[in-house]
Amino acid sequence: MDHKAKSIRPFVGAVNFELSRKFYQDLGFQESIVSHNMSYFKTGEVGFYLQDAFVKDWIDNTMIFVEVEDVKHFYNELLALDLTSKYDHVKIVPIRELPWGRECFLHDPSGILWHFGEFNIQ
Repeated sequence: MDHKAKSIRPFVGAVNFELSRKFYQDLGFQESIVSHNMSYFKTGEVGFYLQDAFVKDWIDNTMIFVEVEDVKHFYNELLALDLTSKYDHVKIVPIRELPWGRECFLHDPSGILWHFGEFNIQ
């Protein structure tokens, strides 16, 4: 089957929609408001929908992997944003070296786990 897919846009929930909107703006995503309870956030050619919806099991089990060109550079920029001081519950986990590459982690204000990594194998 030839999908001819152009993008994947996951839906992400939020405990506090306005706080999460601000967090993702501070993280460098560009926001496009879709409706009063949903926004589309993008960077480059990738993006996701942020919803004003809180379902604990859904949010507690949401993980998103973003491939970046240089994870060390990305991690240093992430630290420079000082997000852990600005937002409760935000955590940044240092880079881990793995057999397939390396990655760092970011927990957003709702607890959603973001993986930012680069591959050394394809």
